[in-house]
Amino acid sequence: MKKIALTGIKPTGTPHIGNYLGAIKPALELAKNYDARYFIADYHALNSIKDPKSLNELTYEIAATWLAFGLNTKEVLFYKQSDIPEIFELSVFLSAFTAKGLMNRAHAYKAVVAANKENNKDDDFNINMGLFTYPVLMAADILMFDTNVVPVGKDQKQHIEIAVDIAQAINYNYKKEILTIPEPLINQTMELIPGLDGRKMSKSYNNVISPFLPTKKLRKLVMKIKTNSQGIEEAKNPDECNVFALYKLFASKSEQNDLRKRYEAGGMGWGNAKQTLFEKLEEVFAPYRENYNTIINDKAEIDRMLREGALKAREISSKTMQRLRNSAGL
Repeated sequence: MKKIALTGIKPTGTPHIGNYLGAIKPALELAKNYDARYFIADYHALNSIKDPKSLNELTYEIAATWLAFGLNTKEVLFYKQSDIPEIFELSVFLSAFTAKGLMNRAHAYKAVVAANKENNKDDDFNINMGLFTYPVLMAADILMFDTNVVPVGKDQKQHIEIAVDIAQAINYNYKKEILTIPEPLINQTMELIPGLDGRKMSKSYNNVISPFLPTKKLRKLVMKIKTNSQGIEEAKNPDECNVFALYKLFASKSEQNDLRKRYEAGGMGWGNAKQTLFEKLEEVFAPYRENYNTIINDKAEIDRMLREGALKAREISSKTMQRLRNSAGL
């Protein structure tokens, strides 16, 4: 029997190539060796997106992105978090076994508190209970489906550790293995994807590149990537360049070596380097863009796929909740 792998993405912004490299591509690769489950974390998105139209549109964009990159709903489980009510019942159950101190140490919560202090605001300014209890809902996402592994970056490892703490507390209390103990599957690639400004590519920094941009818009965006002020004739260090850092994530070793030689020889301007990157991105993503445009224009088909996924997911989630209810005497 295959182990179970789970991956979710919040619909809080248009998907970018960091999502593709760091989450979508490796998650789809896992489906070759794991029983894979993928979900759209739309309830998590409520913490930051309150406009219903935006949330709805972004949810379709996330779904179309997964499908465009090759997710096959006949082979894997694909669903919306909001379509599985048992997840939210499980979240309440888990809360009874979650120490408040554990939530106090959650990275996302601590980051907002630190920012508030730095700006001389009350510690709890702009913090809702959705943000504070975010790790509990995430634990419910994971534990509901008997997940063995969750692919994450190092900065997200804590979420899995919290899920483990809660699951172990429940298993210990009821003296049996009710919940499967998950493990993080650390993806180093997620730490290596620079955005337009050189910082880690993130919707929060607004420094992302969408894989589905029309050709002209993609080129225009690539040309905005931050570089230093070296002139055309100067030799350049590819290992200190945002353009090259992105290029090598998509190019073959021989292509990387060719561009490296052009950097080190001098006589190449930043515009030439960016053009080379643009051409590689266009080569990689043009077929996916065509898929995406076809899929996003057939929302009824997306709805159908998600409904089918929800039915399958609820078969699993109802059994998990029944185990817990029976164990708890409910």
